[in-house]
Amino acid sequence: MKLWLLRHARVTLEAGLCYGASDVPADPDLTLQAAESAASRLPPGLPVRVSGLGRAQQLERELHRLRPDLEAPVVDPRLNEMDFGHWELQPWDAMPRTAFDAWMADFAHHRFGGAESTQQLIDRVADALDDLCNRGQQEAVWVTHAGVIRAVRFVVIHGRGPIHDVSQWPKDAPATGGHLCLPL
Repeated sequence: MKLWLLRHARVTLEAGLCYGASDVPADPDLTLQAAESAASRLPPGLPVRVSGLGRAQQLERELHRLRPDLEAPVVDPRLNEMDFGHWELQPWDAMPRTAFDAWMADFAHHRFGGAESTQQLIDRVADALDDLCNRGQQEAVWVTHAGVIRAVRFVVIHGRGPIHDVSQWPKDAPATGGHLCLPL
């Protein structure tokens, strides 16, 4: 099976803000560029799942406008970005070093910002992957976020985990507006 992973375009917030689960819009022109790039590469008729966050749905709408042959999208909140709790929409460089140190000391289970842990993100993404594989499709598209894409990569390499420390967390994800295709 192949999974196409599309990351939303750059958001319209000022640089340096944490915006995981915050529902912030993406740049419309960059969204169109991302949709055009993905549309030219995707095989016909693929099933599409999309995050519940607006910036991913913007990309999916543009993609579907360009590629009406793709199946109607299914919104799946398991594809939402990680929730950083009270750190949402705060400047990354204003967060105390002790907050990062606590997260790195227990990367799997610490809820950075008080909302969601890395392992919780991995678990919900693994559940979505299980559902995808159980449908028996050869290829599919997810329109999502960097954290989800990294979680997919983690699951492909390590299974459901647990993740033991930050060194196991995949460093690579497509740039905003980018995409990749992973064999599962």
